[in-house]
Amino acid sequence: MTSNISLPPCSILLLAGGRGQRMGGQDKGLVEWRGEPLIAHLHRQTRALSDDLIISCNRNLERYALYADQLVHDDEGDFPGPLAGIRAGLRAARHRFLLVLPCDVPNIDSNLLESMLETASQHPDRPLMVRHGEHWEPLLCVIPLALAAAFEQAWGEGERSPGRIMRTLHAVALQCPADDPRLANLNTPELLNRHTGH
Repeated sequence: MTSNISLPPCSILLLAGGRGQRMGGQDKGLVEWRGEPLIAHLHRQTRALSDDLIISCNRNLERYALYADQLVHDDEGDFPGPLAGIRAGLRAARHRFLLVLPCDVPNIDSNLLESMLETASQHPDRPLMVRHGEHWEPLLCVIPLALAAAFEQAWGEGERSPGRIMRTLHAVALQCPADDPRLANLNTPELLNRHTGH
């Protein structure tokens, strides 16, 4: 467990519910990288930070269950996008904050995760998004559960972009270097192969 007692209790949502189009339709979280499914790498990095580890997935539930305290899935069929998974995570979360990560960032490290939670706890009424250079990363975020109703309202009004919702809610930025290797998004077979070396 982390020794940093200033970190707020949080639920953690790993997003693995996508269609996997860039992976040729494969279930991205279960694609092997360095001998393990991507979801296993994320599980190892996040397990010590929460007793409420949630995975959003729409297939292969029995395999994902090995890595989670609870599973959620989209309430609409045909892969409606990451916002659907985030909404399901907000409904299921047991703690005051929900830390959200996509399943294809296996280089993320505990320093960045702890920085996200620490910064979020200083702004308990606003979402936090990672930003590298000028680019927001809306799927690497921390959302206070108090904002769940605002997400539901935006969804009901037709919004499907998590980043736009969070910017509307005055998101806090956690700034990272423009080429931060921890944020490498391994969402194609080519990228997975390129990052296979240690």
